[in-house]
Amino acid sequence: MGIEQPARYVGSMLATKTINPDDFLETQDGRVWTPERNEEAWRLSYAALEIALECATTPMRVVVVCGIQGAGKSTWIASQPVSSSTIYFDAALPGIRHRAKVIAIAKQLGSAVEAVWINTPLDVAMERNSARTPDKRVPTQAIVAVATQFEEPTTAEGFDHVSIYGGGHDYQ
Repeated sequence: MGIEQPARYVGSMLATKTINPDDFLETQDGRVWTPERNEEAWRLSYAALEIALECATTPMRVVVVCGIQGAGKSTWIASQPVSSSTIYFDAALPGIRHRAKVIAIAKQLGSAVEAVWINTPLDVAMERNSARTPDKRVPTQAIVAVATQFEEPTTAEGFDHVSIYGGGHDYQ
């Protein structure tokens, strides 16, 4: 039940071009969350981003897709055309301090970095969360905490561009 190593993860990530810390929590029995596993998942996510950018043969664009849990981030990413020059970083990332490391890695390695905020009402996100399988369901208090501390992403924090999609379903 160990956490997958970043180099191996990058190999499977290349097909989808998405890095999601939750993917490092997956086991044969489903997603297993502990504080220690979560910390390691984030470390491995940052490492996977660095590896993907360092191995890129063309200039890359990193798109940080943020919003509360259940907002529709992964669904939005799945609706995007596949591009060999885009990596999506899929995580709640509610505050400037949470997004800073992804921005720093992208900028350090010469990549453009954009933010996409899936701005979904809390009640919609909670309803979506309740429909998830038990191992992927996020505790209600965690969703409320992320919603409470969410700071709108801006270019002032280092993004080259910021897009906002309301409701988590109007992806045009």
